[in-house]
Amino acid sequence: MSRTIAFFCLFVVACAYAASTYTTQYDNIDLDEILNNERIYKKYFDCLVNKAKCTPDGKELKDILPDALKTGCTKCNEKQKKGAEKVIKFLLENKRADFDTLENIYDPSGTYRKKYAAEAHKHGINV
Repeated sequence: MSRTIAFFCLFVVACAYAASTYTTQYDNIDLDEILNNERIYKKYFDCLVNKAKCTPDGKELKDILPDALKTGCTKCNEKQKKGAEKVIKFLLENKRADFDTLENIYDPSGTYRKKYAAEAHKHGINV
């Protein structure tokens, strides 16, 4: 009986830990390759705007994006935060219309834009 309880406790702790961070499975994806290859970039963009089927990593991004925006990426590791910063800068500097489209889907009321504007500015991002 005590083994069952111990296993259950470990299972609960493992689930809680897993839910407190995002997967690192896709942390080594080459963001520069995606951002600088129009064909690959378009696949990810179309996934995020519900125009095409998502790759597994695109689906993961699409699934966590609302939560990451809501929580300020508190479940992100440093690599994920740096990656998000890189993508946002790229979109604002090179694909402003795409940024606006994504913002209309994921932040239609402008709540997150207001919430994170000062922090973005500290990182050289002007939204």
